[in-house]
Amino acid sequence: MATNSLPKGTEERVEDLDIHEDALKSSEIAQDAVAKGQATTGYEQLTILESIVMFRRTIFFCTLAAFSAAADGYQIGINASIVANKGFVRQFATKTSDAGVLYLESPILSAWGSIMSVGQIIGTSTIPFISHRWGRKAAMWWLWLFACASVLAESFARKWPVWLVAKLLAGYAVGCLQATLPPYISELAPIRIRGGLLMSYQFWWALGSFSAQIALRTVNADYPYKWLVPIYTQWGHVAIMFIVYCILPESPVWCATRGLEEKSKRIFSMLHRNIEGYDVDRQYNLVIMTVEHEREVAVQQRREQWWSIFRGTDGLRTTIAFWPGLAQQCIGLKLFGTFGTYFFQQAGVSQPFTVKCITSSIQIATVLGNIALVENFGRRPLACWAVTLSWVACCVVGILGVVPDNKAKTYVFVLFACFWNIGMMTCGTAASAFNGEISSQRLRPYTAAFAVGITCVLGVIMDVLVPYMVNAHMWNWGLKTGWFYAGIGFPAMIGMWFFIPETKSRSTAELDELFERKIKPWRFAKTETATERLIKSEESPTRL
Repeated sequence: MATNSLPKGTEERVEDLDIHEDALKSSEIAQDAVAKGQATTGYEQLTILESIVMFRRTIFFCTLAAFSAAADGYQIGINASIVANKGFVRQFATKTSDAGVLYLESPILSAWGSIMSVGQIIGTSTIPFISHRWGRKAAMWWLWLFACASVLAESFARKWPVWLVAKLLAGYAVGCLQATLPPYISELAPIRIRGGLLMSYQFWWALGSFSAQIALRTVNADYPYKWLVPIYTQWGHVAIMFIVYCILPESPVWCATRGLEEKSKRIFSMLHRNIEGYDVDRQYNLVIMTVEHEREVAVQQRREQWWSIFRGTDGLRTTIAFWPGLAQQCIGLKLFGTFGTYFFQQAGVSQPFTVKCITSSIQIATVLGNIALVENFGRRPLACWAVTLSWVACCVVGILGVVPDNKAKTYVFVLFACFWNIGMMTCGTAASAFNGEISSQRLRPYTAAFAVGITCVLGVIMDVLVPYMVNAHMWNWGLKTGWFYAGIGFPAMIGMWFFIPETKSRSTAELDELFERKIKPWRFAKTETATERLIKSEESPTRL
């Protein structure tokens, strides 16, 4: 009679064989991860709160770095709203209306707005070479010098051409800042909370913009002709930036990529000295593994130079890096942002500065909400739905442009201007995150700079067009300008859903793998990487 029983000792030998096979599989998984430039950090299983507590020193330095964005937001806010100040108009106006009222000509407004974007383009075109060759700190000091020069020029400007030069310098400094700080924060930030720290850049930007609106509203209410007061307040930002840049360390990741091993390890140790048992050699080797893997792939593909950001997989990563910023331009960033107060004024809103203050405060609340949600819900859904919301708001504003004037129309306009700001700021926070983390480590400064630069190119075009669209003495489109942005914003919105991947909790090496495997952007979140397989193998009881 047949029996299912095994000879004595066979079960033990089978169990030993299974364990041996599991160990072999675990070893193969580890080798596969190493071949892809990946390994575990030892901190993958930390919760968000545990990560915040453990990496509090790193968070402190990332927050300091992000504070620079307040100067960016303040400068953009001043540039956007001071053109509606009575004293400023009296100082720089070159035309008088039939009613005897001084006003700023659209060509001059366009020149001021576009020259700042031109400055940003020049800044983003030059700063990556400084950042790559001499380090992130050198790039910070470089942009700080131009920030000082811009505020100095604004302080002494009394003719519109001098203000034009000041805007060029300011744009250059802002472009350098936007291309330097997000990559720097990305290189310092722990993976588990990297998104929130990158988005804190946008929080400080929104706070700086809000501060500019408060300053201008106060001046307009109490001292409408003392337009220099808010200009002088920018020196405070410049002084604080000086202190911050003195405190910030060099990026340890940049040091590692340049072969400065001792300096890199020293900075890693300083950033994490409060963490018991922190293995600096392990963390340094992780960076080296990623960099060496990227170099090997670049050699194989003959894409070793910086212009590889335009080719193949790196070209796709560059497109993803600039797409959220491009989408912002296509859904009305210049209309509601740069020329927001002027737009509200020309649209017939009785208190344009008040409305701008309201929308700026909404921006701050939106960014805080995004920071709280991003590590749970991810970057992709926030970014895609945000652009969709702003596009709908543009459509509604366009509809209001053909509706007869009444009190309800103004209320609806302000309401959807608020909705637009929620979408725009959410997209902006996502743009900061993607700009900092989507690139390969090898090409990070170049990808980030080009992403900002290409957005500024479109910004130059919008800076020229928007004053003509909303100026009552020119095209006088008013609220119907919303239709223009609804039209060009539609393909940008569709592109968000097809181009933008999920990067939540992914290391640079993991993103390298996903792009090398040509995973569709909308499938990133559900695709398992070598690091995730390695974590599972280390957690399996049979492999302990």
